[in-house]
Amino acid sequence: MIKVAIFMGSASDEELMRPCADILDSMEINHRFTITSAHRTPERTEKLIRELEAEGCEVFICGAGMAAHLAGAVAARTLKPVIGVPLTASSLGGMDALLSTVQMPQGFPVATMALDRSGARNAAWLATQILALKDEAIAARLRDVRDGFKEAVDEAAFNLENGAI
Repeated sequence: MIKVAIFMGSASDEELMRPCADILDSMEINHRFTITSAHRTPERTEKLIRELEAEGCEVFICGAGMAAHLAGAVAARTLKPVIGVPLTASSLGGMDALLSTVQMPQGFPVATMALDRSGARNAAWLATQILALKDEAIAARLRDVRDGFKEAVDEAAFNLENGAI
């Protein structure tokens, strides 16, 4: 069963959004990674949302650049959490996408991440946290990963303090 949908507005966004899918893979979370556009394929977007919700999808992640209306278009069509990842796709350095993603009308929120790969990674982690609320197996995997993050910092600090770096 697909738990998370990852939508990108264009094939050119794949490199920036791939880390999101990679993290969900590592957390053993079934997802669909696809392309759909708020402007060029609104019917496809709406159809995907309906189909995925019927299959049990619980979180939507949307990466888009420039006008970046994809996350808002999805939020308008679902009651499920929507996470937006603004992507750098214009000479404005992603500021256009960031502002488009973060400025949603009341009642249609989009949890907005950082730009590009960093945002894609955190979108996956946030989706994992949302799913962990109801799934103890996911919660256990998330705790293990977080413990690993802590251990890596402790090891780096020890190595630095003891001249091993």
